[in-house]
Amino acid sequence: MKNLMKELIIGGVRASVPIIQGGMGVVVSISGLASAVANEGGIGVISATGIGMLEADFYSDFSAANQRVLKKEIRKAKSKTSGVIGVNLMIALSDYDKLLKTAYEEEVNIVFVGAGLPLRLPKDVSIDTVKNSTTRFVPIVSSGRAAEIIFASWAKNYNHVPDAIVVEGPKAGGHLGFKIEQIDNPEFALEKILPEVLKVAEKYSAKFEKNIPVIAAGGIYSGADIYRYISMGASGVQLGSRFAATVESDASDEFKQKFLNCKEEDLIIIKSPVGLPGRAINNEFLQKIAAGFKHKFTCPCQCLKSCNFSKAPYCIALALVEACSGNMNEGFAFAGANSYLIDKIISVRELFEELIEGFNRAACQDQMTASC
Repeated sequence: MKNLMKELIIGGVRASVPIIQGGMGVVVSISGLASAVANEGGIGVISATGIGMLEADFYSDFSAANQRVLKKEIRKAKSKTSGVIGVNLMIALSDYDKLLKTAYEEEVNIVFVGAGLPLRLPKDVSIDTVKNSTTRFVPIVSSGRAAEIIFASWAKNYNHVPDAIVVEGPKAGGHLGFKIEQIDNPEFALEKILPEVLKVAEKYSAKFEKNIPVIAAGGIYSGADIYRYISMGASGVQLGSRFAATVESDASDEFKQKFLNCKEEDLIIIKSPVGLPGRAINNEFLQKIAAGFKHKFTCPCQCLKSCNFSKAPYCIALALVEACSGNMNEGFAFAGANSYLIDKIISVRELFEELIEGFNRAACQDQMTASC
């Protein structure tokens, strides 16, 4: 099949298909899914969030468990592919600094950093490390203002800027970088915030004489969607939920089935224990929480900086890993706004073929190019 998409280049790292698989925790996207995506020409991403939760020593030394498993999963992914592998990190993680250091030590191709603004590098990772490494640094933002703040801070403090930007709109799954009242407000739609971020990228591209691609994310479902955002100026896109429901997804079959069974009205906005709104598939677990039920749990590690575990009705990390493992009665699945459209579990290869075909069809209808 001919691919009319242009390759995505991030600081010399090349992906022949400009599709990034979003990082999904806990252990939904690790080496199995990431390597399958990379083998199809996209960028496969390992989520570092709670990656060590299935280790026996997680609750006695969660940081060491996370670092050990992240290292293992990066190496496992690399052994399965010669394609591009990334790691998704949340600044909100208590061990963000050490996990970022691990990603650089393992020479992963790209680190995607969200759930906070990476205004300064942690002491464990120097600017010299970032400048001299083959690992590319890419922040995830939800507004042009956030992108400007990050890039201005790096320019001032390091005379250097990140290598690309992911702009995630409010139709994404998981934790959202928006207030509740902004989620359905058209002024905060991806179509509105993408041009703002493109302006920031253009400004710093000129200032630092480097190409800074912008990747669109949040609610992107089809090849036609990809064509629309690339036509607006994005260099690539990021998808999460479509990859969660693939054969190679590292989640359980029970977890994937939730995507097949969900209807549009099942996709709800919840208030996470970490203080952020999030989009998830409604189920009995979330209904009990909404009714005031409080799960008993202990928190020996406080893996998220902003989590007030003494008042939290449940441990979100534990709920997510339970769901990923198939125990949906004790957890739930995050999902994007268009997840209800998923009607079957397909392979990563089939998904790429579908997306490329849809992109080609949209491009040909729009441009009537000779290559069609």
